[in-house]
Amino acid sequence: MDSWSKPRVPALGFGLNTSNLSLTNSRTGAKEEVTRKALQRMYVCGITPYDATHLGHAATYVTFDLINRYLLASGAEVNYVQNITDVDDPLLERARRDSIDWRDLAHSQVLLFASDMEHLRVIPPTHYIGAVEAIPLVVDAIQSLQRRGAVYAIDQDYYFSNSPQSGFGELSHLNHTEMEVIFAQRGGDPTRAGKLNSLDCLVWMSQREGEPGWPSTLGAGRPGWHIECTAIALKYLSPESTGQYLIDIQGGGSDLIFPHHEMCRAQAMILTGKELATNYVHAGMIGLNGEKMSKSEGNLVLVSSLIAQGADPRAIRYALLTDHYRKDRMWSSEKLESAQESIRRINLALSMATVHETKPLINEIIDSLADDLDTPRVLRAVTTWVDKTLDGSTRGDAQELKDALDSLLGLQF
Repeated sequence: MDSWSKPRVPALGFGLNTSNLSLTNSRTGAKEEVTRKALQRMYVCGITPYDATHLGHAATYVTFDLINRYLLASGAEVNYVQNITDVDDPLLERARRDSIDWRDLAHSQVLLFASDMEHLRVIPPTHYIGAVEAIPLVVDAIQSLQRRGAVYAIDQDYYFSNSPQSGFGELSHLNHTEMEVIFAQRGGDPTRAGKLNSLDCLVWMSQREGEPGWPSTLGAGRPGWHIECTAIALKYLSPESTGQYLIDIQGGGSDLIFPHHEMCRAQAMILTGKELATNYVHAGMIGLNGEKMSKSEGNLVLVSSLIAQGADPRAIRYALLTDHYRKDRMWSSEKLESAQESIRRINLALSMATVHETKPLINEIIDSLADDLDTPRVLRAVTTWVDKTLDGSTRGDAQELKDALDSLLGLQF
């Protein structure tokens, strides 16, 4: 699947000579260094394209764009893979509701998502893979799990059988009862008759009347959600053949920790005998008026709508950087207005004939990002620099700072 056009990313005039990037690992709860390597492998779960990109999506993809940019600026090659769940129950339900072909709905929303990512200057993934095009990979993965005794049938559907060997539960650290509740809320079916374990997940759904299906050795049907990402990651990230970890970073919003990433991790463990990721990284949720922002709540603030109303895409990105990526936070019109004023002042400062020293600020940006993407600290430092520049301080290089803000933060001036 085609992604979106890549923004120009300026090369910094010097290499990063600070400590390695550190990120909070959801599995351990600790801040851990990302080992400096020539090739970094990162998988970030994509959207289910049945509605436009809201600010929760934007916050997640801007977070991993910061990681991507930092690793690239450090001199690494980044193999970044993202999926699109372009066939799934919510998509089919929305298409039926709106009397539209599900393929047309998915296509329109994928295009809108790509436009939003371009406006936000998010670097596209190396591989952008739809669930439909990945069906042969999914079938192969399910057959491999079958050979390992980890798949069983209920009627004509197939389920992944969780087991102690998979390390299931070591990512989310939830007890069984907590998992059952969340599983039911997020697309699972813990009460289905015939399951060996209430938390076993569907890997292949047999074709239902009036729904799409694809022929396979498992019968006509379509992939389950979790196995889709597992199969795509194992194929397109070309995991390490040695060591105990397959990839470097698996990421997404914190609502994916369970069940989605827990299931992917367990499946990968059974398929390979290895831990899926060295680092499991998750962005916090965005809310509105005290509630989580989600399609089900009907309280979405859409990126495309904000831009259509005249918002500067840089201000949207800036506003998302004002809080730490792991923090659950609320969106407001005041937050966007404040960000737009900050962008105006930065523009003004960078247009001055002389500017305050820039190298110390760039080093502060680098050090702050390396420390678990501390963007609030970054923006405080930028604000201080703007104040000093507007007060008449000199000895800086405006172009040098423009390149750093673009390369590291994705903010183009």
